[in-house]
Amino acid sequence: MLIDAVRKFVSKFVNLNDEEFSLFSQTLEIRDFDKRQLLIREGEIENYLNFIVSGLARKFFYRNKEEMVTQIAKENEVICVYDSFLSGIPSTYAVETIEPSTFVSISKQNVENLYQSNPKMERLGRLIVTQQFLNKESWEYDRMRLNSHERFIHFIKENPDLLQRVPQKYLASYLNIKPETFSRLKHLLKRKR
Repeated sequence: MLIDAVRKFVSKFVNLNDEEFSLFSQTLEIRDFDKRQLLIREGEIENYLNFIVSGLARKFFYRNKEEMVTQIAKENEVICVYDSFLSGIPSTYAVETIEPSTFVSISKQNVENLYQSNPKMERLGRLIVTQQFLNKESWEYDRMRLNSHERFIHFIKENPDLLQRVPQKYLASYLNIKPETFSRLKHLLKRKR
């Protein structure tokens, strides 16, 4: 089951035959985490690229003592501190689960080994990282272009389930909206329904 979800995700980027996918799947680790469990702390080196099979996770950094959420990832999405993973430098971010979660993860060393074994694997890695970069660019553009009300509406249309699953303070931080503004927008949305 878990590996089927990974195969479906991978097939969006490259077509691997059964032998190639078998080689790929042998490098994967299934990792289970409790709610609010840190996968990586600020200052540690990111060692895993994580595909979320079930659950939710968030990536954040600290500005003074305030947590600034930059990613909320759910099922069939990837979460990783990419600059640390790709370069080996200590992370300026932390990654924490929001719900009990199951990840299918691949280590940096296994990624490098796969790249050397087959050009398709290198293409797969490049396309996944490119997609993550494009997602981040789109998120940053929306944070600058849209006002708080527009960001809220856009996010809720794209992720209606997350309004119930993610604590309000994380969503407000992710959308760069003050918690009281987020609460007001949420109540306005309920009234319109």
